Amino acid sequence: MRIVDNTGEARSEKDAAVERALTAVGMFLEGEAKLELESDPRRVDTGNLRNSVTNVVEETSVHVGTNVEYGIYVHEGTRKMAANRFLRNALQNNIDQIRQYLQNELEGK
Repeated sequence: MRIVDNTGEARSEKDAAVERALTAVGMFLEGEAKLELESDPRRVDTGNLRNSVTNVVEETSVHVGTNVEYGIYVHEGTRKMAANRFLRNALQNNIDQIRQYLQNELEGK
């Protein structure tokens, strides 16, 4: 009798599926956040904020955001400007689609 341990391969495949799922979600949310910014043409001056929205996958999470210093003011608003919650809206308005991306990748569809 010979026992073969394939747990390492199974774990690697699971990790790869998680990374694929998070990458798909990150790319999707990045695009949706950019569309949210474009929904109010008065908010797009140079396109710098829109172009700065990116996503990064780290282990078991994906981060979508911007490094532009005024991004927080556009997102949260100010006394003189209404909020354009482009990041939060991208997530909240697409929960079902995000679940589908995760399910498809993790189930191998």
